[in-house]
Order: sequence, then C-alpha cells, then structure tokens
Amino acid sequence: MSDTVAPLGGAAPALRPTAPAEPTHPAWPAVLSLSLGVFGLVTAEFLPVSLLTPIAADLGVSNGGAGQAVTATAIVAAFAGPAIVIGTARIDRRIVVWSLSLLLVLSNLLAAAADHIAILIGARVALGIALGGFWSLAAALTLRLVPARLMPRAMSIIFTGVSAATVTAAPLGAFLGDLWGWRPTFLAASLLGAAALATQLATMPRLPPADAPGLGTFALVLRRPAIRIGLLTVLLVIAGHFAGFTYVRPFLETVPRFDVATISLVLLAFGIGGFFGNLAGGAVAERSPRRAVALGSLALSLAVFALLAFGAVGPVAFAATALWGFAFGAFPVGIQSWTTRSAPDHAESAGALLVTTFQIAIASGAVAGGLLVNGFGAGGAIALCAVATLAGGLTMLLGARAHEA
Repeated sequence: MSDTVAPLGGAAPALRPTAPAEPTHPAWPAVLSLSLGVFGLVTAEFLPVSLLTPIAADLGVSNGGAGQAVTATAIVAAFAGPAIVIGTARIDRRIVVWSLSLLLVLSNLLAAAADHIAILIGARVALGIALGGFWSLAAALTLRLVPARLMPRAMSIIFTGVSAATVTAAPLGAFLGDLWGWRPTFLAASLLGAAALATQLATMPRLPPADAPGLGTFALVLRRPAIRIGLLTVLLVIAGHFAGFTYVRPFLETVPRFDVATISLVLLAFGIGGFFGNLAGGAVAERSPRRAVALGSLALSLAVFALLAFGAVGPVAFAATALWGFAFGAFPVGIQSWTTRSAPDHAESAGALLVTTFQIAIASGAVAGGLLVNGFGAGGAIALCAVATLAGGLTMLLGARAHEA
C-alpha cells in the first residue's frame, strides 16, 4: 500500500513513497554503533546537571543561568527532529548519521572551550540539533538495518545506550568534574563521541534515501489513527513521568525521609531497573508493541500509586522507585516499535513527530509538576504522574487494539 503526498505549492510532482526494502540479514555491528552514539548523546545531555555548580562559578553566572544549558538542548531538539528529516531528505542516511555524530563531538569541544555563557549555550544548541536529528532517524534506520521481526530487539539494543548513560552519566560526570574539572570532563565526552563516530564510519552500510518527506508527509502520517493514539499516549505518559520524577527527590526526603546517601542508592536502583526494563520491553515488543507500551505505562502507574499509598515505608519506597525505573525503561522501546510499524513507509517523519511530542511532553510535565509542587507539595506532582500514566496505558491498551495489525 502506498500513499500519495500532495506537493506544497504545486512546486514538485506528487510522490508515492513506499517502505524501503527489508534487509535479509541483520547488520548488528551498525546497530551497536547507533547504541554507542546514543550513549554519547545522552551522556553529553546529562553532563551539565552534574557539573552545574562549577560551570556557574567559572562563567560567573547563577545556577539558574547555567541551567539554561540544559533547557536549550531540549528546546532545540524538539524542532531539530522535523527539520533534519526534511532538510536531509535526499542525502544518504549514513552520511547524515556521521554528520550528527561529528556535531556531537564539536559541541562538546566548544563547551569545553567556552569562556562565556553564550558560547556554552551555543554548544548546547548544537547538541540539541544532533540529539533531535539522531532520535528522529533512529527507528527508521533500525528498520533498514534488521528484518522487521527483529526491529524491537534492535531498538532494545539501541536504548541500552540510553539506560547505560542514565545510570552512569550523572555520577561519572560529578566524579570526573571533581577530579579533573568541568572542562576536561566535556573533553572526555568529546572522545566518547569520536569513538561512536569511528565505529559508525566502520560499520554503517550505504543507506540511500528511500523517501522525500516534507510538511505534507507529516500531515499524512498524522491522519493515521494508530499514530495519533501513539502520540497521545506519549503525551500522557511522558508528561506524567517528568511531572513526578523531576520532583522525586523532595518526595523521598519528606515522605520516607531518606538521607542523601539513601536517595543516591534509590536513584541508582531506578537506573538499573530502567536497564532491565529496556531489555524486557524489547522482548515483549517483538510480540506486541501495543502490549509493551501499555504494560510499561500501567506498571509505572502502579509503582507511583504504591509510592503515594505506602511511600512512608522505606523498603516500599525503594522497591516502588526501582519498579518505576523498570517500567519506564520498557516504554521507549515499545513506543518506537509501535510508531515505526504504524508508518513504515514514512518512518523518518513518524520518528520526527515522536521526538517533538516527547520534548513537548517533557516540558509540559515539568511545568505542571512544578505548579503542583508549589500548591500541594511533592505529593501533588507524584499524584499527577500516577493518574497521567494510568490514562496513557489505558489509551494504548484499549484504544489501539483495533489498529495493532
């Protein structure tokens, strides 16, 4: 089945894109190179969180001002996804991947050399472009590197890079920042990006463009009910997650009354849970992406409701937070698989919409959580997380049943 994309302004003939030919053999080394690239991107994204105080002191700005280095990356990534998909439509996808990895290296080098907050923000803008572009292309690239039946497994491998970075980036950044200083830590991140680029240069096969996406393609993809259900699920689950998780530390400090050392262990358990949840989500998504998304969302909601009801009991709070990490780790693999299978002929455009929706959900969730924390304390944000993720899980479980095939 193919769809006709109406040209904008009548400037070009209508296109009848089709899904690219399915590979007969999986290119696992190339998939691993993408995982390494994701590890480098997410590590770089999280570095300012663990280095905020020395960065602010060195550049002569407040912690809030230095924190805009994180905000800039997220905002730019939301717009970069669609822009990269459209702007590089006729370029071999491996060249695009190489360029984004090179941009990762250059952004870390520029951050290490920054002597003014504006230069640091510029470096983080470059990282946002690389991040948004890479995530927009990830699922579509995977679909061309492995047979469709192995796509969830391949996405699980790629998301292992995210889980590893989530577990290690912040504590390792803090350790290296204390040992070497924040500038050498960014230099180390640039070396990690260079290693990813070298691996991609060695393993990525030629991937000629199989589609010519434009603004009309995004409209076409959005007309598909399965895509709309997936994006609504993302808005609910991701906004709910970030509304709650952004303020999980105040909750753990005030309800179970954990000290800083215990909170660090709890957050480590969250990250380790996410690593294994990623693997479990990939295994379930091979059979049913809908169930992987729904079960991950509902398990997340269950964990957060347990925190609300029994969070004052230390072992329950610890276990519930670990389950939260496990459930959240399963979600991205499932939703990427669902989105790609819902639009295999426009996988890059669907991926770009998914990235933009993720970023909007992250920002809106953090804002909503902040308002609730100010009004009701940390428990208010946790309650929003529980309700929103429950709604997201039910949306996918019940609303998408007719569209799974």
